[in-house]
Amino acid sequence: MNWEQLDLNPRITTAVKRANVKSAKEILSLSGPDLQRLTQLSKTDVHHLHTAVAQSYCKRSPVSALELLRGECPSLEPGRRLSFGCPVLDALLRGGIPLCGITELAGESGSGKTQFGLQLCLSVQYPAEHGGLGSGAVFICTEDSFPIKRLRQLIVQQPLLRPDVPKALVRSIRFSDNIYIEHTADLSALQTCINQRVPVLLSRGLVRLVVVDSVAGLFRNEFQAEETVERTRHLLAFSSTLHRLSHTHHTPVLCINQVTDVVDGPNPGRCNFGLVDSRVLPALGLAWANQVMVRLMLRRLGGCVTAGEQSCVPRRLEVVFAPHLPRSSCLCGVWVEGVRGIPQEDPGEPPPQQDPSGGVGPSNGPRIEPEKGVGT
Repeated sequence: MNWEQLDLNPRITTAVKRANVKSAKEILSLSGPDLQRLTQLSKTDVHHLHTAVAQSYCKRSPVSALELLRGECPSLEPGRRLSFGCPVLDALLRGGIPLCGITELAGESGSGKTQFGLQLCLSVQYPAEHGGLGSGAVFICTEDSFPIKRLRQLIVQQPLLRPDVPKALVRSIRFSDNIYIEHTADLSALQTCINQRVPVLLSRGLVRLVVVDSVAGLFRNEFQAEETVERTRHLLAFSSTLHRLSHTHHTPVLCINQVTDVVDGPNPGRCNFGLVDSRVLPALGLAWANQVMVRLMLRRLGGCVTAGEQSCVPRRLEVVFAPHLPRSSCLCGVWVEGVRGIPQEDPGEPPPQQDPSGGVGPSNGPRIEPEKGVGT
């Protein structure tokens, strides 16, 4: 190490060289009294030496408790979230998904999981005052091709989804230029992507969101039933990398997951990951469940929801477990402009009006119509 680069008295630098100390690791691994005996420096000089060496390796300046209390360092605030851009969904998750850790969204095919990932890729590009992080996103596809047509449709409809954001600001954001798409056909390509290309994008500040769609696709296809131990080893290495990237760069990670059927019914003796009465469970078992900080389940319901001239099949987004959230859920729908929650009525309000067409719901909001025959 070049000791002259440190903010030290030349007398201290000379003593360190005379003691034949060559690296900062040696300085930091020695206690104060040991350094005093080795360098023949005073206690004060050793303290200055320890401080200078530690500061040279500190990537960010220390933050005091007073600065956190005043909100002067928002990137370290534990309550900061990435917003979905919908008041109902954000209310369910207390602001959105956390910036550190893995958030899993599981559900059956066609439930709308990818729509949530696309919406977050747009939401992350808004400034912090509008629930975003002011950066781009990387979307890793492991199964189907990236839905570029749907993304373009969502970009065009952003003013309708986000009426709270000034239209001039929405028009100024080049959404499609800030979404980096990766296709990984096997586990080797996936590991190369998250170990080499994604860290480069994060370190350059080009992205602040990682979406994997889906995490189960490759791990279920490349391993046989008798290769459980090997699959678990690769799965833990994958999740460890995601956790490291998330905590190092303060970046939320959304992993979309598939589900497996429960063929023998609810069993009190089996770990159902909080879904006691469910007929499906998130894929990849307990090994993956232990790596997830927030688990969300998306279910497709029967009937139809109408809002204006649009209609869609209602979904239920459920919080299965999270360290900061209770077990709760809300209704939502996938509309042309994106995913929006359906506000549930206050129990104290009068009953909803009956619509002549048979739909039941509030007269001035989305209306849930009864299911006719087979659910859509």
